Amino acid sequence: MNEKTILITGCSSGIGYDAAHGLKARGWRVFATCRQEKDCARLRDEGLESLPLDYTDPDGMKATLQTILSRTNGTLDALFNNGAFALPGACEDLPTDALRLIFETNVFGYHELTRQVLPIMRAQGYGRIVNCSSVLGLSAIRWRGAYVATKFALEGLSDTLRIELSDTPIKVILIEPGPITSDIRKNSIPHFERWIDWKNSPHRTRYENTLLQRLYKEKTGPDAFELPASAVTKKLIHAVESARPRPRYYVTTPTYIAGIAKRLLSTRLQDRIFGHS
Repeated sequence: MNEKTILITGCSSGIGYDAAHGLKARGWRVFATCRQEKDCARLRDEGLESLPLDYTDPDGMKATLQTILSRTNGTLDALFNNGAFALPGACEDLPTDALRLIFETNVFGYHELTRQVLPIMRAQGYGRIVNCSSVLGLSAIRWRGAYVATKFALEGLSDTLRIELSDTPIKVILIEPGPITSDIRKNSIPHFERWIDWKNSPHRTRYENTLLQRLYKEKTGPDAFELPASAVTKKLIHAVESARPRPRYYVTTPTYIAGIAKRLLSTRLQDRIFGHS
């Protein structure tokens, strides 16, 4: 039996890092990509095959994919689109150029890499495309407008692609984590500082009382309902190994709550429940 192969993005830490090691431990040949070469070098030292991949560089993505295919005789069993970043701040304070920037990575990059991979999977007659969405692809909360917008868009693209490929052996799957242990909050600080002029915002008092404390205050423990990244890897394993994978996988209690609320509650009631963060 041929060794199964998977390309995973965003492997420098968190979900992608755990997924790369977890799939490798199960016998998969993992191509763990990171945006920066220094992170790739670290992963190679840990025994992973790691290459640079930046979602904002289509030509670079193509070159990395070609390198991978040269090592696998032109096949790829699965793609896990995972790399993403957050840009916290009120929608009113979010420059349109900042929104364009986050879409370049969180949506357009996923779409571009998927389009590059699809001809390979069509030619080989099978494949799995797994997109890492979020509980914020199901429900909006304060301060996360940019990230919410990208994840809602990803949900729509993935659902449509799944329908369009329903007559092929290629499966399109969403994983929707809630609070997972990762560096996403810390990594969002430079984006916040670059783009959000909170001191001149009509929301300044709210920034001072809530978001700034959440961003800059040292965490003393996990958030409520927070799970380790291995919880996502567990769902990813089912998504890529099950003969009949689910269209979407919830991870963490808040995601299950948001999924139920979206189906059963009015928009006004959802706003009351999720609008106090």
